[in-house]
Amino acid sequence: LGMVISDITNPFFPEMVRGAEEAALARGYVLTIFNTDDRIEREHQVFDILRSRQMDGLLVVVALPRGGHGHLRELLEEGTRIVCLDRIPHGFAVDAVTVDNEGGVRSAIDHLVAEGHTRIGYIGGRADQLVARERLAGYFAGLLAAAIHPVKEWIKEGDFRPDSGYALAMELLSRRSRHPSALFVANILMTTGVLRALEELGLETPRDLALATFDRIALMDSFRPHLTSVMQPSYEIGRRGAELLIDRIEGKVKDQVPVRVKLDTTLVIRQSTVGEFSDKVPKAG
Repeated sequence: LGMVISDITNPFFPEMVRGAEEAALARGYVLTIFNTDDRIEREHQVFDILRSRQMDGLLVVVALPRGGHGHLRELLEEGTRIVCLDRIPHGFAVDAVTVDNEGGVRSAIDHLVAEGHTRIGYIGGRADQLVARERLAGYFAGLLAAAIHPVKEWIKEGDFRPDSGYALAMELLSRRSRHPSALFVANILMTTGVLRALEELGLETPRDLALATFDRIALMDSFRPHLTSVMQPSYEIGRRGAELLIDRIEGKVKDQVPVRVKLDTTLVIRQSTVGEFSDKVPKAG
């Protein structure tokens, strides 16, 4: 089996690879892993290599859509078994294992509202990526349920990388005008950039800003405050994806309708969103 991931530096992916590898080995398959650095041209090169090696099937985390995924469509039309993980390219009838991005973010916004916040900002990914759109939809759903009107200036679009998290946090929190009392960041890499910005601005969480994120890095548990995080089952994504792919290869799944598996997330509430805030709306009662 071949496995193509978009960014080996993202701590979300190693556990996914581990889950896929262990499931593959248990069924007698070997997994070969490729990294694209989220670059569509490199993804093209990787797919050419995979085609020449005649893999039995592919697990794919597609690169961000800068130019389309015609190479993926060609492999599907040739009969290659493919399961997409985490991201589903638009318009593709392909098996996939993803998570409930919208529900996960919604749970975090509900928590921030329950803590008394009504000024909640958001830093997310590119609007042309399904995962980013789903997470942003969760943010809007949470605000709508709480009858909170979104503030356009508090919603920022990044690229899921640390530098964009840093730059957008500096832009958002350096304003002389009033800034949010709480912030949700749509992936952990951008959150590391946000934390760097907070340090440079002399702001502390949760005292000056409640901070919640999608995903976590285990190493960050050594530092305080511990981050409130929407946890996604990265190991399970890889495991379920590999098992689905092998079932397709071995004819155990015969239906031509794509199988779509959506896994639940878990909100883990920790120190970064719980405490006393000088600009927080007091709780009733």
